[in-house]
Amino acid sequence: MAAFDATRLSRIGDWMQSYVDARKFAGSSVLLAHQGREVYYHDCGLRDTQTGAPWQRDTVARIYSMTKPVTSVALMMLAEKGLFHLDAPLSDFIPAFADMHCLVEGASSIDQTEPCATPTLHQLLTHTSGFSYGFNPGVLGAEMAAQHIEFRGTKLTLAQMTEKLAALPLAFAPGSRWEYSVAIDVLGRVIEVITGKTLEQVFIEEIFDPLGMNETRFVVPTAAKDRFAACYTPQSGDGFSVGKVNTGADTLRPLDGSDKSPFLSDQIQSGGGGLVGTIDDYLKFTEMMRTGGAGLIGPKTLDFMMRNHLGRDIASMGPTSFAEQPMEGMGFGLGGAVLLDPGRARAPGSVGDFSWGGMASTAFWIDPVQELSCIFFTQLIPSSAYPARPQLRALVHGAMT
Repeated sequence: MAAFDATRLSRIGDWMQSYVDARKFAGSSVLLAHQGREVYYHDCGLRDTQTGAPWQRDTVARIYSMTKPVTSVALMMLAEKGLFHLDAPLSDFIPAFADMHCLVEGASSIDQTEPCATPTLHQLLTHTSGFSYGFNPGVLGAEMAAQHIEFRGTKLTLAQMTEKLAALPLAFAPGSRWEYSVAIDVLGRVIEVITGKTLEQVFIEEIFDPLGMNETRFVVPTAAKDRFAACYTPQSGDGFSVGKVNTGADTLRPLDGSDKSPFLSDQIQSGGGGLVGTIDDYLKFTEMMRTGGAGLIGPKTLDFMMRNHLGRDIASMGPTSFAEQPMEGMGFGLGGAVLLDPGRARAPGSVGDFSWGGMASTAFWIDPVQELSCIFFTQLIPSSAYPARPQLRALVHGAMT
């Protein structure tokens, strides 16, 4: 098993500081655990450039799409109870999705559709459902943006937003392609329907309280508000656009403040991207997944989740959308990407690595072969701005002996 060279590990801190010095990140932290033991932690920079508050270990950050694995685990905990099968159609839980249509191939307007099957829960979990995001290219993405169908920064409930989504067609017939989407947000609503509780209630009772994740919530905890980080963008225009970054004059333009943010008050409980938390809290979650469930979920279920469910890599499924990880050499499990071929992915790692990231450039990976959990926190949108994730992988693997 892996051991680490302390001198080589120290390169991580130098690399982090270089991003701060270049005004690419305001601040950041890295936490690396091997066989459940912390082998490296470092933070640097600021959590708020306006106040000068330093980035520290207990900084609370927006984890955005690193919420998705939490929602996926919560759903699979219910599946373990025999409450449904993953091939069940979404309409079994939300009837508004019973009569589905999808865009015809080559559609140029939202009304060019044909009937299609209702996507299954498994297709939602694997992003093959036909749903999309408003920032994705294409007809459906544009229509979602125009109608403000976003599972963030709104007072609408999950039920209300999913009803709005159900009025639109799918981007493609379920199962025919891979496209990053709001599907996990919809599954958050499915969890509410099955349990009769809010999504946050389920998270707290079934995952957060048992693991001691006391500062991971949909709203910044009152006692942690003075530790909440500001979020920045290098974008000259809409900071929430993804793909090619249009860098403006200020590479750290404030986008969402530490004192004025939707995350400071009640908002929609987004199972796809709504949580905030600390780096130590998220390590508790990744270690739960790596070590077999901590009694919350069965180890065989986790093994099933962390396998590739596509039968091939993401790139071969014709995606046109953004994703939080490389598509070549990467498959997709339930809640995260699965490394199939490090060479094709052009990043070191073990076959079977399970990983994902968030829109504000946070990231994690679990290496079941080397018994590692690595978590990176910062607050910069979009996550495609800089190649920090593959660089960190190279640094960590370069420190192994």
